[in-house]
Amino acid sequence: MASDTLTPQPPSADRREFYRITVPLPICLQLENDTAEGTLIQRSVNISAGGIGVTLNQVFEVNAILSCTLLLPGKVLFKPYLEVLRVAPITYPLNTYRLHGRFIRMSTADRELLIRHIIQFQREHLNTHYSA
Repeated sequence: MASDTLTPQPPSADRREFYRITVPLPICLQLENDTAEGTLIQRSVNISAGGIGVTLNQVFEVNAILSCTLLLPGKVLFKPYLEVLRVAPITYPLNTYRLHGRFIRMSTADRELLIRHIIQFQREHLNTHYSA
């Protein structure tokens, strides 16, 4: 009976609809209804137009809806909502977790803005590591 309420994981071929890249970005994650001013902290963020993976010192519940603030290049504040898909503890350092989430309620214009930044991140990475 409980299996009727669970959303199955998509097949691995369907999981990666968008290109992903890991970049350092200032980020703040808070519960959707948290009205306190959050602090942007530089973290290594695995990001795509579909969602993010990030290591945190704070645990969030699976299925929680988070307000995500990212500071993109050019001082662009990007504020999507994120649904928590998975949270996994990391053994070292203590009290560290890997959060995986997908963007929800994102407009087409915001998704395209994010895709443009991800392409720019990729271009910079290729120029830095593979140019002669």
